[in-house]
Amino acid sequence: MATLGLIGSGYIGGTLARLAVDGGLDVVLSNSRGPETLADLVAELGPRARAATAAEAAAAGDWVVVTIPFKAYTALPREPLAGKTVIDTNNYYPQRDGQFEALDNGSTTSSELLQQYLGESAHVVKAFNNIFFKHLAVLARPAGAADRTALPIAGDDAEAKRHATELLSLLGYDTVDAGVLAEGRLFEPGTPAYGAPYAHNPEASFADQEAGPAPAAEVRAFLAKAQG
Repeated sequence: MATLGLIGSGYIGGTLARLAVDGGLDVVLSNSRGPETLADLVAELGPRARAATAAEAAAAGDWVVVTIPFKAYTALPREPLAGKTVIDTNNYYPQRDGQFEALDNGSTTSSELLQQYLGESAHVVKAFNNIFFKHLAVLARPAGAADRTALPIAGDDAEAKRHATELLSLLGYDTVDAGVLAEGRLFEPGTPAYGAPYAHNPEASFADQEAGPAPAAEVRAFLAKAQG
């Protein structure tokens, strides 16, 4: 059975772990505080889940989700991520992460910095960063469902994007390919495609809204708004 490795097991990581188990995947969870701190979540998830170190989760995963504060990206274990499809859920929040001049001036993106740090042997795909975790938890649908929601992805490696699309489908979501990794800026915080597509009322604060499905055509429209 395929395995999802998670580096970070907070709101997004825990939600993805639940979706993965529901989708028939094994899950290896990790966080910065040690495997023993994940005992309750592992017990909730059942026999398909186990806790490990970040390096062990990276080595075990057929896909590896990185879902930690952006400022901590240089603490990631590089060697076990070589050759992996690395799903980056991170967003840059200066008030939390501190200032990064290259991000402030728009010369690069947080996912590109992660790719540079990991090196060419890892294949970073940006995904899951533009949806509120509470909406992510409830919008998953089987393939072919009329109300299936789509999520944007961005990446420089076509095979990694195909692999990421396979994961998203197993978790209950369609995919919209936004382009190369730099185009991840189209669905980062502050863009029309951040949060709003998945709110019942996209005109109001998405965190205060019930979830509403967003088909691929709608997500593409939000991405087009972000392009200006």
